[in-house]
Amino acid sequence: MSSIIKLDNIVKKFYIGQPNELEILHGISLEVEEGEFVAIVGPSGSGKSTLMNIIGALDRPTSGNYFLDGINVEEATDSELSEIRNQKIGFVFQTYNLIAKTNAIKNIELPMLYAGVDRIERRKNAERLLELVEMSDRAKHLPEELSGGQKQRVAIARAMANDPAIILADEPTGALDSKTGRLVMDLFHKLHKEEHKTIVLITHSNELAEETDRIIHIKDGTIVDITKGGDK
Repeated sequence: MSSIIKLDNIVKKFYIGQPNELEILHGISLEVEEGEFVAIVGPSGSGKSTLMNIIGALDRPTSGNYFLDGINVEEATDSELSEIRNQKIGFVFQTYNLIAKTNAIKNIELPMLYAGVDRIERRKNAERLLELVEMSDRAKHLPEELSGGQKQRVAIARAMANDPAIILADEPTGALDSKTGRLVMDLFHKLHKEEHKTIVLITHSNELAEETDRIIHIKDGTIVDITKGGDK
């Protein structure tokens, strides 16, 4: 299998050239293969979020090389990066990030709208994705009318909207109780096995990380260990 994510000696600094210059990532090298389900685990302040922002092309590294599905992210323009984020990566956040005054099905359609997908095709795909996450009966509900777990399922469907190569999930069960979190993790396993998605899960939970193929342990901006998961 080929690497879909390839990080080579990634360094990330903030406040460069100032007295309070801060290096968060200290030369991270990492490869994720196509179709792999990996977890990035570490305590608060370990650099997980900074690393996620770089993997998700939301931020650029200070130095090092990053290839995403064969594209050199360093050489991409801002508009190309925006397109990469829209087409290649589906984001799932702890806080769901749904549009408040927009119902579930229209939230799912949004990435397709930005990608220029035809209206009929958008609706058809959004309906299929709602069915995939078992939320068809909540299509017309606003986020405020949904529980936390239902919001996260809509967010996962939205992440799948443009059939991305990678799903990047940042603490996706962090705001949920354990039973609801279990349902969300089962959904990720379904996307991994049935939809053959590459999934990168950012978590502080070793228990959740154990369910993935491989666990990348990060501490103080450095990878300290890589272990095999339980591969549920």
